[in-house]
Amino acid sequence: MSAQASFPLVSVITIVYNGEEFIERTIKSVLSQSYKFIDYIIVDGGSNDTTRSIIQKYESAIAFWVSEPDRGLYDAMNKGIRASKGQYLLFMNAGDVFYDDHVLDKMIGKSDNFPDVVYGETMMVDEAFNPLGLRSIITPHKLPIQLKWQNMALGMVVCHQSILVKKSISKEFSLEYRYCADIDWIIQALKSSTKVVNAELIVSNYLKGGLSDKKRRASLLDRFNVLSKHFGLFKTIISHIFILFRALFFYKLNSVYWFFLKKHYGKEHHSQDSKVL
Repeated sequence: MSAQASFPLVSVITIVYNGEEFIERTIKSVLSQSYKFIDYIIVDGGSNDTTRSIIQKYESAIAFWVSEPDRGLYDAMNKGIRASKGQYLLFMNAGDVFYDDHVLDKMIGKSDNFPDVVYGETMMVDEAFNPLGLRSIITPHKLPIQLKWQNMALGMVVCHQSILVKKSISKEFSLEYRYCADIDWIIQALKSSTKVVNAELIVSNYLKGGLSDKKRRASLLDRFNVLSKHFGLFKTIISHIFILFRALFFYKLNSVYWFFLKKHYGKEHHSQDSKVL
């Protein structure tokens, strides 16, 4: 499907591995978008459950899909970037969905002259898809009114499920980082951008997957290394002291956040995200 000049083609990329419980929900969400200029790509890591047969049910509506082993989440996301034909990229991984059927229409409608980045808010949901609350409210991460790369000094302030990035400024994800390459990717994109637009709407419902304690520690170290690369060692140490106290303060004030952490850490699905603190 070729996009007209006023309707840029958006490549929506879904990454999945053994996601039979979640993948159909995500596919239906993408295909139900009222915005019709979508280049839909699914990268499956060689699932051995029914994921592939579910994908095949929708094959005629998918621009490209592949099922093969990969070297992890970010290698799979890079495959999606390489297969994409759109002017914009958005990652909606298995289990995550658009907030409603008109999100992309609204985002593009907010995007006069095709800005480099368009972003919005994220609704956190549990495994029964019950809303837990906006990420800006039930976690310490407040979505900036005007997103800049410097905002990322305090961690992942915007979810990759809720951000459109122009492919022309998008590099591939660094495989140096196993858990936090998406932070690095967004910082790089924001550094390369000249126009960033807040869509002022909820873009996605995000199914939070937790990590074991061992992987969570590795993820925090990974984040420290990413932020040190962009902000320097001293500023990153100061930022992490602030992040720690911010999280402790939030524990005391927000019982939903405490419940959220207790419920989800120790559970694990397709998401390798532990960027909650």
